[in-house]
Amino acid sequence: MGNSDSKLVFKQGIFKLSEPDAIPASDPYWRGFWELPESTEDAFSLFSPLDVRRARDSSLPNIETLILALTTRLFTLRQHRSFPNPEIAPEKHALNCIRVLTRMLPFLYEADHLEVWEDKFFWAKRKRKSKGQTAKPEVLFDESHKEENQDPQPEVEEQFEDVRPLGEELVDTLIDMLFYVGFTLPYTERSRTRVTYAIWQKGVGSNTSMSSTSQLESNRTEILRLLLTLSSKSLYMPAHILPIKGAKAVTYITTCPDKQLVLSLLCLQLNTVLNYNPATWRVPYDHMVYKDPKQILVSYCLQFLLVLVLYSIPEDGKGPPPKNYFRHFLGRLHRPQDFEFLAEGMTRTLNQPLQATSSYLPGSQKSLKWASEMIMLFWETLQCNKRFRSFIIDTDRGHEFMILIIFYAMEYKTVPSKQGVVRMCVFLLQTLSTEPNFGKLLNRDFETQQTLPATIKLNEFRGTYADFLIISIHTLITSSKGKLDAIYPSLLATINNIAPYIEHLNAQASSKLLHLFASMSSPSFLLANETNYSLLQSLLESMNAIIEHQYRENKVFIQGIFRHRKRFEALRSFTLESGQKGIERMKQRKKEEGLEPTNSPGRMSRNSSVDSIRSPLSSRVSSLSNVPEEGGTFAIGDDDDSDEENQEMLPTPSQSSPSTHNSPSRNASISSSADEPLPTQLRGMSEKARGKMPAGQPSFSRQNSTTSLSSHAAALTSPSIGFDPTAHWIDSWLPTLPLHTILTLLSFPTPPKQLPSGLDPTSPRIHLFQWTPLSLGWYESLLWGFIFASEMVVQKGTVGVWNGTAVRLFKVETAAAQGPSLMKPMGAVDAVGSRLVSGVASLGGGRRDASASGGEDNRAGRGMSVRDV
Repeated sequence: MGNSDSKLVFKQGIFKLSEPDAIPASDPYWRGFWELPESTEDAFSLFSPLDVRRARDSSLPNIETLILALTTRLFTLRQHRSFPNPEIAPEKHALNCIRVLTRMLPFLYEADHLEVWEDKFFWAKRKRKSKGQTAKPEVLFDESHKEENQDPQPEVEEQFEDVRPLGEELVDTLIDMLFYVGFTLPYTERSRTRVTYAIWQKGVGSNTSMSSTSQLESNRTEILRLLLTLSSKSLYMPAHILPIKGAKAVTYITTCPDKQLVLSLLCLQLNTVLNYNPATWRVPYDHMVYKDPKQILVSYCLQFLLVLVLYSIPEDGKGPPPKNYFRHFLGRLHRPQDFEFLAEGMTRTLNQPLQATSSYLPGSQKSLKWASEMIMLFWETLQCNKRFRSFIIDTDRGHEFMILIIFYAMEYKTVPSKQGVVRMCVFLLQTLSTEPNFGKLLNRDFETQQTLPATIKLNEFRGTYADFLIISIHTLITSSKGKLDAIYPSLLATINNIAPYIEHLNAQASSKLLHLFASMSSPSFLLANETNYSLLQSLLESMNAIIEHQYRENKVFIQGIFRHRKRFEALRSFTLESGQKGIERMKQRKKEEGLEPTNSPGRMSRNSSVDSIRSPLSSRVSSLSNVPEEGGTFAIGDDDDSDEENQEMLPTPSQSSPSTHNSPSRNASISSSADEPLPTQLRGMSEKARGKMPAGQPSFSRQNSTTSLSSHAAALTSPSIGFDPTAHWIDSWLPTLPLHTILTLLSFPTPPKQLPSGLDPTSPRIHLFQWTPLSLGWYESLLWGFIFASEMVVQKGTVGVWNGTAVRLFKVETAAAQGPSLMKPMGAVDAVGSRLVSGVASLGGGRRDASASGGEDNRAGRGMSVRDV
């Protein structure tokens, strides 16, 4: 569409779509939708959200006819022998059909009142005339003289046959077009069929890369964008409904039994993503001037791959659970060269922020926007492929990935919009820690620590990878301002998993563990809610594992335990009365020192120095009320003093949490942690008990998430608001605290040279987590938050597919738009273009009503942002 006159014709045609009169399917009017637009930007700027909603709500039959016309034209082109011949079957027609469908679908998905219509229109079997049926013969002569007693000839009834649903045919056509010679694949001498399931680039399943052009890559991008849009029904249902109801388009794709198609599509996306190298030489700051179309293609490949691999197929309760073939075959990869390729590509992407910070020209290098998605892909591959998990750990790449994951967790720990990424990183660390060899290899010296970014570098650090991990976990707990209280159990489970294998724990790491014990055994913490004691229990189990399995190799840690003798002994005789006295004494001491008294029993010291933790405690009475709490202004589960930070989230029901916050969650969030049920922690299981899990049940299975595995779940109840501790409640858990090992050790005046008799090592216990339907809803909403955010800013290549739609999976916050910048210039050309579009839109006159049920899309002067992605 090279001039404003053709734009005007297209816009007038869009206005006609919302007229009450139904337009016949044979009307030439429909051809304009695939003949007139010249680009994706034309389809999206001229076919506005208000236009789509107006037509949807005032003339649904015309919307139906438009979809049928577009899909029929697309199916016809797919089958045409000459496609993509520019004269006979031009690719422009196919692209425009794809673009208009991409524009319309989100506004159909958002309308609740169209849900039944949508299921029937896209996913119910259709009827069409049977092939080879002869038409009813036309009467040429009226045989009026026929005998009266002659029986009348029965009329020939039209025969119909069932046809598969429109949605299935559309998905199959789009996937075929990803492998279409001349459209998305280059012409080759060996091309015998138009659709060839050939992998675009070398890597998994292919040793060679195909040649490509910018046009072929652009066509691939358009198709993947529509496939993502078809799958985006998930955005328009609540997170707790999503795993139960699912998205029919994704269900259809992931249950496809065609092995060749699944493997080709899986490898195609993996190789495109993992071959991308942003470090190729370019002019500095070029990425700030234009958008790299290759990045858009890679981003869509990664996002669509994750949509397929993460997807948990809803179960109907009849027969065996359905299989997600994409996840299944990702878990079947086994060649070392494939694992090397995966690890290399993932590391290249995740290393980008670390390299960017060391550049001589800050900001001059292109930063990738899909690091969060790459962390998710790494986690998924670890969960579904045990061989890959072993490869990562046994080849020492586990150290590299551990450092990268810690970097992202530290970088985002106090950023409200990145809490989902931090939670994911923490569970990823726990996933790695379930392998015993991971814990053993952590005992190697960390000699390159000084080369790390300032975010995670430790000053004057000399120790092992285990020391670094424990110190980092301590930092996450004590400096996250209460934002990570829901995942404290996972952090402690990671320590628990590696504890039996830790050797030569240094003074710094030992002091951090003992500082956590001092904080978690304080009365103000234990009496904060009804589940905090379980965190103390987990930490004590970790200490026991170190003592029982590596006693002689951890002299520094053992000495630290003896320096904290009084606190361990006082914990044994803890009572409600002594605990409350201790809290009052702490408040009084703070008041006398001029500090603001602690208003909640959930607040306790975070920032005690190493020296203060390691110093002897002065109390002589075996009561925690007389053992001073660690002084300071930071507390586990504590918040900043600002109103915004004080409005923290309630802990998730499946997790124990150090503090309970009664204030409502922030409106700016996608969801609060109360709405984000994370994977449930399971009781530590020995290898023998692990072997008794349901047959065929992998460690991190997505299937059967509501079956007998729940019997292994830790008995953690939801912390109640306004919790009132009682003596009976304390008696219910205090005797179960695993204090026997430590108290037996402390019965000696000094650390014995050997592990005392009677303290026989118990077998190491593996602390897993369990996926539930609710936690899967959180996980999928996290992924769709990434996808939504990456598409939200309209630049060259991204068009804001879901902008302005009524998303229900998470909350979307509107924010004031920023002025012109190097990234978003607003010059004369932009102004003329905006004026032209506004002028064309004004031709609609009175038709531009605001009756759209999906809400106004008039967001002039406002931008959009996503929180908690």
